[in-house]
Amino acid sequence: MKKSIIIFFTVLGMFLNAQNIKTKRGIINLDGIPVAKISSKSNEYIFMDLKETPLYTIQFIDKSVVDSVRDSYIRINRVYNREKSIDLDYISPSAFSGEEKSAVYTSVKGLKIIDNKGINVKALDELFANVPKRKLDTKTKEAYTIRTKIDKMNIEVNKVGEILSNGVPVGYFTNLPVSFGSDDTIMDKTFVDIEIYDAKSKYIGKYITTTKQLKTAGGKSFTLYREMSGRASILKYPTYKAIAERMAIMDPNFIKVQEKVSVGPVVKETTH
Repeated sequence: MKKSIIIFFTVLGMFLNAQNIKTKRGIINLDGIPVAKISSKSNEYIFMDLKETPLYTIQFIDKSVVDSVRDSYIRINRVYNREKSIDLDYISPSAFSGEEKSAVYTSVKGLKIIDNKGINVKALDELFANVPKRKLDTKTKEAYTIRTKIDKMNIEVNKVGEILSNGVPVGYFTNLPVSFGSDDTIMDKTFVDIEIYDAKSKYIGKYITTTKQLKTAGGKSFTLYREMSGRASILKYPTYKAIAERMAIMDPNFIKVQEKVSVGPVVKETTH
């Protein structure tokens, strides 16, 4: 009996404390009371007080980190103080909520910068002073670690199939399809695998076009674009650059980070 009474009052408390958040014609209402206004331009949402004074913006970012892993978050900026913007996680009332609903819901429930009195500028400034850490899942964290390594390598593939790291030749592709040179992506399904060698012509691995699978000489394998992650659809076909990058991660001995060589100003010697 006691247990059922506790459950009843817990549910009742949740019901009484629940806020009814609605946005209609650009006006944000909490429990039927107008508290703020919102307008949008592209994927950026501008939050204003009821006098239509812009106070902050929320922009939705959805980007590819590496392979099929994507990261979705929001970028907040204060209109009255644009010294810095901050990237944060956002929450949605449901899986089918659009960006506007998610922006409003995050402002009210997640960040608590909108309450029944309107936009709380003090809470907004406090948010910028003490930026909460993003809660990334393991897969996304690993993807960012890989992305950092890849960015340091600065890999490019030139028109003859050479692989360069920071401008230095480190390897090359063989068995390139006919479309190479005219298309950066590998769309052809060929019976001959595309092979990768290092600068000393040591075999590193291959890309199997029929299965989108990479295999190293050491036996490691990885399937590109196998899963979907985030809101955006994944690429169907990998680029030569993406293959070289992934192979460099799979075989750490393939490409060592090459620092760019910087040349100082040329000084012409004068004869005395």
